[in-house]
Amino acid sequence: MGQGMTDPVQTTILGQPAGQPASPDEARLDPVANPHPDQNYVARFVAPEFTSLCPVTGQPDFAHLVIDYVPDQLIVESKSLKLFLASFRNHGAFHEDCTVSIGKRIVEAIQPRYLRIGGYWYPRGGIPIDVFWQTGVLPEGVWLPDQGVSPYRGRG
Repeated sequence: MGQGMTDPVQTTILGQPAGQPASPDEARLDPVANPHPDQNYVARFVAPEFTSLCPVTGQPDFAHLVIDYVPDQLIVESKSLKLFLASFRNHGAFHEDCTVSIGKRIVEAIQPRYLRIGGYWYPRGGIPIDVFWQTGVLPEGVWLPDQGVSPYRGRG
């Protein structure tokens, strides 16, 4: 094991055949040991093709998600995150609920030192909705780059 590695956390998805969970409630986020728990650093996940359903009309909603976090003892195993995010494809929830729920589930799974999620939702009905949520304050001295998603400008 690398410097700072602890015994790996038992994963349920990595290295196993895994189907897409039917809903976010059925999805599991697998934590694994942080290889550098003595360091503050940012890990970023980007999901530019996130989909969910409008809870009222059942129409698809699309978002570009950017998840930044500073891990503590655990990190999120990426295959489990991919399946978790895919579980929203048939899930009806408003943009605000999807974005904040994803952030809260990650926090629940790995207890990071800091987490921020930006949900940049594509317009439907002519109105784009961007949703931002974070935990606490970024640890001192950590470089957190801009999320790199331009605000929606339409054709203008």
